[in-house]
Amino acid sequence: MTNQPPAPEPAAAAEVPIASSEITSPETRPPGPRRPRTAQRTTLRSDLRASWPDGLVALLVTAAVFVLLYIRIRNKTSSTVSVMPFMADAGGFWMYFLSQAFGWSALLWAWGTVVLGLLLSGQRPSRLPLSGPRLERLHRTTSLNTIALITAHALLFGAELFRHSTDAWNSALGTAFVETFVPGGYTSGTGQIAIPIGQAALYLAIPLGLLFYVRHRIGPKTWRVLHRFVIVVYVLSVWHTLLYGTNVWYDGWFRTSVWLLQLPVAALLLVRLLRPARRSEELPLSPGAAPSRTGWALRLGGRLAVVGVMVALVVVVVSGSDGGRTVPPDDTSSTHNHD
Repeated sequence: MTNQPPAPEPAAAAEVPIASSEITSPETRPPGPRRPRTAQRTTLRSDLRASWPDGLVALLVTAAVFVLLYIRIRNKTSSTVSVMPFMADAGGFWMYFLSQAFGWSALLWAWGTVVLGLLLSGQRPSRLPLSGPRLERLHRTTSLNTIALITAHALLFGAELFRHSTDAWNSALGTAFVETFVPGGYTSGTGQIAIPIGQAALYLAIPLGLLFYVRHRIGPKTWRVLHRFVIVVYVLSVWHTLLYGTNVWYDGWFRTSVWLLQLPVAALLLVRLLRPARRSEELPLSPGAAPSRTGWALRLGGRLAVVGVMVALVVVVVSGSDGGRTVPPDDTSSTHNHD
């Protein structure tokens, strides 16, 4: 028998690093088994890189809202002039109006983030404009941009307080920081309640939005439980807007439109609860069929609460009244056009 030289081990050949430019065709590919492709792990850095198109759109929307607000202030057709007549000089308070614009785009992006999250977390519709992975990435990028927009909204509000302060710069800076970022620091009017609500939305949005990137450390179950509180951030954002958004200070079509936008969120949340993606989240017909009677009661109560919210939203939209301010100050014109 003739001794033949041993054949080269395929594994060794596969371990040789080869530049991508060297692999031009199947004929030039080195022999040996190909390594299976592994899914690229989602990181904060990769999502930040992917978020710039969505962020650019957010900035364009913010710019458009700012121009609209500025024009309405100049024409004295905005409720802001009714609330604060001294702001009729739009040029002198442009930073405040820019803060408002960022606030409105933040609310819009938060709305989109919640809608995408509800679509992705339950039994997904058969027809969606984008694939599941693309929708999931869009959900993450809109979440990151929502955090950025809320932060810009707060920073510009604080900058306006600092700019118009008559104190020394260090005292003015400290006061502006406390009034903007410290709960209870703002002690004027409706802001005593509205600003802490907005602060709570910001301080919850940051960790809840970023926990996704450390879910492998805290565990997927813990992450899912905490992530559900994102809806609380959204509710706080809407509450802050309706309390302190001078553009929606009075009852009217603009304020009613804010309530109208909440109907799709409530409907998707109800569908998510009635048709959960996991069997463990389903609601049996009787409490005896559930692992825990307390859990069954809580799930039933959650579904009934969402139904109650939907009924309340319909009543508000149809009636056009939600308990908001209805009488403008005496120093406004009778022909004033309210938002």
